[in-house]
Amino acid sequence: MPPMRRKGDLPEKPCAQCGRPFAWRRKWARVWDEVRYCSERCRRQAAAEGRRGPHASR
Repeated sequence: MPPMRRKGDLPEKPCAQCGRPFAWRRKWARVWDEVRYCSERCRRQAAAEGRRGPHASR
């Protein structure tokens, strides 16, 4: 079994939607390079903005 890692030692990346940093999770171990959003909410919000277009709120 590999040695334990502290939460502070886990890799992080910024969310593509909100920009906040989020840390690696075990369930993302195989797809970490493909993970772009910190939460389901951000993923849904990005998809909704994509359907409306970039200038829909103006």
